[in-house]
Amino acid sequence: MKASIRRNYCLPSQLKIEQIEKPIPKDNEVLIRVYATTVNRTDCANLTAKPFIMRFVLGLFKPRKIIVGTDFAGEVIAIGKNVNSINMGDRVFGFNDTGSESQAEYLTTVTENTFTIPKNIDFKQAAASLEGAHYAYTFIHKVNIKSGQRILINGATGAIGSALLQFVRQYEVNITATCNTKNIELIQTLGADKIFDYTKKDFTDDSGKYDFIFDTVGKSTFGKCKSLLNKKGVYISSELGPYSQNVFYPLLNAISSKKVIFPIPYHKSETIPYISRHLAKGSFRPVVDREYQLKDIAKAYEYVIKGEKTGNVLINIKNNQSTIEPKQHSNTV
Repeated sequence: MKASIRRNYCLPSQLKIEQIEKPIPKDNEVLIRVYATTVNRTDCANLTAKPFIMRFVLGLFKPRKIIVGTDFAGEVIAIGKNVNSINMGDRVFGFNDTGSESQAEYLTTVTENTFTIPKNIDFKQAAASLEGAHYAYTFIHKVNIKSGQRILINGATGAIGSALLQFVRQYEVNITATCNTKNIELIQTLGADKIFDYTKKDFTDDSGKYDFIFDTVGKSTFGKCKSLLNKKGVYISSELGPYSQNVFYPLLNAISSKKVIFPIPYHKSETIPYISRHLAKGSFRPVVDREYQLKDIAKAYEYVIKGEKTGNVLINIKNNQSTIEPKQHSNTV
C-alpha cells in the first residue's frame, strides 16, 4: 500500500510517499480502507515535533510511528477474530491526536477507536468533522454557557473555530467572531452576530465585554483580553501561550475573578458521539478549504503550516486523480 512516511521529525518537503506492506489486523483490531483524511494543526505538530513537548508524547529522539495522520474515514474490510462490535463493510471514522497512521491507503486499529459514520454523511465530510470539532467540544464543555451570555471566538475560520461557532449556536447567546475579509460572509452563515475583520481592526482594541473569550488560534493572550472579560469572565486558548503561560494561569483562578482555563481535551469516546449527533441532525457541517491527493500531501502540509487555511484541508485517498486545485471553500464538503 501507499503511505505517507517520515522516520524522523521533519519539514513537509521531507515527507515521502512509500510503498509498504498492508497491515494485518490483530485479534482485537479491524482493517480499514481509508477513503479520506485531513492535514490539520495536530498533524503539523506531530510531523515537526513543534512545540518540543510533542516529543515526550510521540518519541523523544524520533517518532515511534513512521506513518503520519491523525484522523480517518473509511470502510472496514477485515476484522480480527475477537471483534464482534463492528462488521465488514461498516463505514467508520476516528481520530487519535498522537497518530492514527491514517495518511495511507489502509490502517489497523482497535474497535474503541472507530465510530460509525452517520448515514447522511459521506467520507469526506466525516474526515473533515473530527480534529477541529474534537477540540471545539472541549472549549464549550469546560464552562457553563447560559442563555443571554456574550461569547467571542478568535479565529472563527479555522477547523476549531468554525466547528465551535456552529456548536455555540445551540445556546441562546450573542456571538462575536474574528476572521479576515474574504471569510466574512462564511462566518455570518455559520451564525456570528458580530464580526471583527482582523485585517482592519484588532478585537482587543474594542470596548465590548464578554463572558467567554475562546481563542481557537492562540494568537492573543489573557493579558490582552482581560479587560474585555466581564467580572467572572473566562479566557480559553487552544495554545500554550508565551512561556506556556496558559498552563500556569489556572493556578491563580482561586484568587482572581477573571479566570483562565486550559482546555485539556476530553476522550474521543465522548467527543465523537457528540460530533456524530450534530452531523446527523445537520446542526454541524465541517468547512473545507481545499483538497489534495495522497501523492501531493507534502503540499498540503506546507499550506497548513502557513496558518492561513479556512476550516479543513482534505486528503482524498480513494482515487488516484491529480491534485484538485484550491477551490472556494464552503460549509459543506
